[in-house]
Amino acid sequence: MERLQKYMADCGVASRRKAEELIKQGLVSVNGETVTELGVKVDPAKDKVLYKGEVISPEKKKVYIMLNKPEGYVTTAKDQFGRPTVLDLVKNVKERLVPVGRLDYDTSGLLILTNDGDIVYKLTHPKNEIKKVYEAKLFGVPDSNTIKLFKNGITIDGKKTHPAKIELLKVDGRFSWCNITIHEGRNRQVRKMCQAARHPVASLRRIAEGDITLGNLKKGEWRYLTDKEIRYLKEL
Repeated sequence: MERLQKYMADCGVASRRKAEELIKQGLVSVNGETVTELGVKVDPAKDKVLYKGEVISPEKKKVYIMLNKPEGYVTTAKDQFGRPTVLDLVKNVKERLVPVGRLDYDTSGLLILTNDGDIVYKLTHPKNEIKKVYEAKLFGVPDSNTIKLFKNGITIDGKKTHPAKIELLKVDGRFSWCNITIHEGRNRQVRKMCQAARHPVASLRRIAEGDITLGNLKKGEWRYLTDKEIRYLKEL
């Protein structure tokens, strides 16, 4: 027996946390009964689970993809406003993919997509504190006080962030380029931290997640993860 949200993640429907939202919305049924409460367990060998009226079952072939997400795409399977989604960029893949975490509409860079629910869970659960590195173009030049502020944590949305790191790369006129490392995945976190530090973001690109790096993958292109990268994810 396993929790319904984990089963849904294994089927490639959504991450566990997103699956919990779908359950609460009444979009999932087990053996003909709509489920809206969390904590329900299912037997994959016996129980019939439907999502939006369609039977779901675990994906047999696990797929792991890296996408260099361009700006102007939403990190969801479908968008209620009809905007292009990251899945529009991944062509000729039969498996039902789930974006791991989220990149803002106006943020580019590394995004992992997979149908492996365990990997989605490992990369997104706060307890694992997976490192995420962003290359940011900022207004102004961060000084030692800014570095200390990031290191000590910045209060955004009423809650202090975990210690973060900001590293100055270069300065050109009124702009600076920095690498920013965080270990959380809060909504628009890097942008809000920089805004609070009085160095608003001009552009933002994620270049690493854990030990997986974007490398020279071009914007809008994708590739399968290497065996070494997949092993790293499974050993987290």
